[in-house]
Amino acid sequence: MIYYNPKLWFSFIFQVHKGDTLRKLFPLMVSVAAYAGLVTWLITDLLHVPDTNVLKKVSFVHQTIGFMFSLLLAFRINSAYDRWWEGRKLWGSLVNNSRNLAIKLKHLVGKDDAAYFNYSIARYARALKDHLRDTYTNEEQTFMQLDSNKHVPNQIASSIIGRIYKLNQAGIINPEQLVSITTEITSFTDICGACERIKKTPIPFSYNVFIKKFIFTYIITLPFTWAFDLKYFVMPCIAFILFVFASIELIAEEIEDPFGKDPNDLPLDTICQNIELHVGEILS
Repeated sequence: MIYYNPKLWFSFIFQVHKGDTLRKLFPLMVSVAAYAGLVTWLITDLLHVPDTNVLKKVSFVHQTIGFMFSLLLAFRINSAYDRWWEGRKLWGSLVNNSRNLAIKLKHLVGKDDAAYFNYSIARYARALKDHLRDTYTNEEQTFMQLDSNKHVPNQIASSIIGRIYKLNQAGIINPEQLVSITTEITSFTDICGACERIKKTPIPFSYNVFIKKFIFTYIITLPFTWAFDLKYFVMPCIAFILFVFASIELIAEEIEDPFGKDPNDLPLDTICQNIELHVGEILS
């Protein structure tokens, strides 16, 4: 994730950072501009099509669908941002529940058990991060043995609850305290399931394809209507319109799965580090 100062307008305008869609779209913008120049040359210079031709009337079609198109793109980016923000709230809940669990356990368990929970609570966050990225980080398995071919977050959650049940059976944690602790532990699995739902349920295929086809058709038909009035100035105009429309779609594609490593994805590495730091401060 890119951290920035929203008040620095000029740096945003005149700098191209790694998350800027201009980097990805520039070759396509050049190609579309060349296409618009070719269409203008064919219509105005080679074929000498009069500006009273029916092609110029197609501009009314663009005006009619342009408004509906803008609403469609607005809905697209809003739905993607909702997924991004829900993911951020889920990981915020994981941070809070990890702290709460550590605070409760601090006053209930001894030094050896505290060391176990200090490791396992932070390990769960790292395992969930890797699980959502379809990776596995091999760490030294001091307190538990994990099978990378199985659901790693579930294995860690099971190990944590198993350790707490043993403490309950040993009389170190009484039934009332067990109920209080169980709330945070079960929330780990609830958060994992909600994150999996976001990751594994993209927007419907037909909706995604329709938007891309709509953008493509809208852009390639614009030169046929604007060439009569704008001449070759249509080239930068078409490139800019493509940049605006395609950027919205690219941004939506990137943030609808917020758990990856793209510039605009959630800072999961930083969140995991904070959980490890804060839990360590509590249980040390």
